[in-house]
Amino acid sequence: MTTRPAKLRQPWVATELGRAAVQIFAANERMNQMLIERLDPAAWRARPSGKTRTIAAIFTHMHNVRCKWVRLTAPHLKVPAQLKRTDCSPQQARAGLAVSAARCSEMLGEALGGEGRVKTFLRDGWAKPWPVGPEMLCYMLAHEAHHRGQVCMLAHQMGFALPKEIGYGLWNWEKLWRECGARGGPGGDS
Repeated sequence: MTTRPAKLRQPWVATELGRAAVQIFAANERMNQMLIERLDPAAWRARPSGKTRTIAAIFTHMHNVRCKWVRLTAPHLKVPAQLKRTDCSPQQARAGLAVSAARCSEMLGEALGGEGRVKTFLRDGWAKPWPVGPEMLCYMLAHEAHHRGQVCMLAHQMGFALPKEIGYGLWNWEKLWRECGARGGPGGDS
């Protein structure tokens, strides 16, 4: 019978992962800001058919979930104030999202940067904690991308299609990377 050697994370790998996670989340946030910047103001509170959330409610939900992640996972960090979906303006959402993105980036940096202060990721009070790792970042990004997709689809369905430059811009990671202050592009020196 053979035993497998214990898997150890090398500090330099965790540090590199932490830097990359912070930069990736910054690019993720830039996408949110781009959408709100270029969204027709009339689309913000437009009522979709059925029981679908408004675009305002989707962005406030994204911010409020981030606040929950920080509160549950990194309570030593200052938790941003929640936004109210009923009376949140696009400017308030942009400001709130910028603050919650900064806290999430701090949390990711601590969790994946080798400092060891954040040891588990709590998605919700009902959810089982996960050890920190790339899954934490992937979960956070998947949540945000899902809702960005909803926003793009709703805007289009309600007659407020976003300019093509936004659609292309969401996929131009080299430009997003630069706009977020990274010296290199993805895979380069962050």
